[in-house]
Amino acid sequence: MKKTRLGKTELMVSQIGFGGIPIQKPSEEEAVAIVRDSLNRGINFIDTSRVYTTSEERIGKAVKGRRDQVIIATKTTSRTPETVSKDLETSLEKLDTDYIDIFQLHNVSTETDLKKVLSPEGPMNVLFKAKAEGKIRHIGITSHRITVAKEAIQTGHFETVMVALNFVNTEAKDEILPLAKKLDVGVIIMKPMAGGMLENPVLSFKYLMQFPDIVPLIGISKVGEMEENLKILEGPADITPAEQKEMDKIKKELGSGFCRMCNYCQPCPRGILISAIMYTRVAITRFDPERIFNGEWDKFIEKVPDCSDCGECEKRCPYELPIRARIRQAAEEYHAAKQTWLDSKN
Repeated sequence: MKKTRLGKTELMVSQIGFGGIPIQKPSEEEAVAIVRDSLNRGINFIDTSRVYTTSEERIGKAVKGRRDQVIIATKTTSRTPETVSKDLETSLEKLDTDYIDIFQLHNVSTETDLKKVLSPEGPMNVLFKAKAEGKIRHIGITSHRITVAKEAIQTGHFETVMVALNFVNTEAKDEILPLAKKLDVGVIIMKPMAGGMLENPVLSFKYLMQFPDIVPLIGISKVGEMEENLKILEGPADITPAEQKEMDKIKKELGSGFCRMCNYCQPCPRGILISAIMYTRVAITRFDPERIFNGEWDKFIEKVPDCSDCGECEKRCPYELPIRARIRQAAEEYHAAKQTWLDSKN
């Protein structure tokens, strides 16, 4: 397995990393087997999060006995010193480890959010202290907004940055990669398949293989799936004219309705979590049904009727998406899928 130097962390990580979202859905036994299968194939970088329900605990069980062979990154969406500290301790417990290689502040996607985490009252001092104590080895940040990610990189506080990059969502190529390379910040790539919107892994991987200094995260949901992805990486890297034509076609088709999860549309005056709702179709196919249909998604969807049609979200959307129509469509699809799930349980 080819290794990539992850910026100033000096960590040598596998060419692709294991993304911890999909292993919430199968049984624990299956999830552990999926992780171990990937490790056995040379993957040494695993990314998860405190908010991925059972993911941390399952990863901890999967890497038991080989912790020194694995680089683990996890994340917190908390913003205060107290809650970040609590999340860190919980992650250490769930992962069954005494240190985390990269601890990331997750989804810092607004100027306000970045100022909050960097303020004297924010959580950075907790992270610096934890690093000094050896509980974490490196500090990272993730963001869905390119301008915020750029500003975070330039603070010098973060050794890694996680951003979205794929052949339909290319902003990071010009805005993040050159700056990160200049400042020696490691770049982790989320959404290489556009959060499930892209269905051709060959095209997705070939696009990303142009950038040797990045580490894409791949979500794996069954044993053997990692092998299929590695075969693509071992194949020809050059993008053929036919493949480029297909990429251009897909990008054009998705262009009018593809949510990049950048959150420029927020905040909604009615408190509607737009990007989460826009992600509903993918969430239904990728996440544990108990989590989707018996948890937080109900709270997202039940707000859709509150939309007043003010259109402020669409004015702010840099991609000019028909947000109001899309969230109503998502609500319809959610209710239909939930009813199917309920019927299957009876």
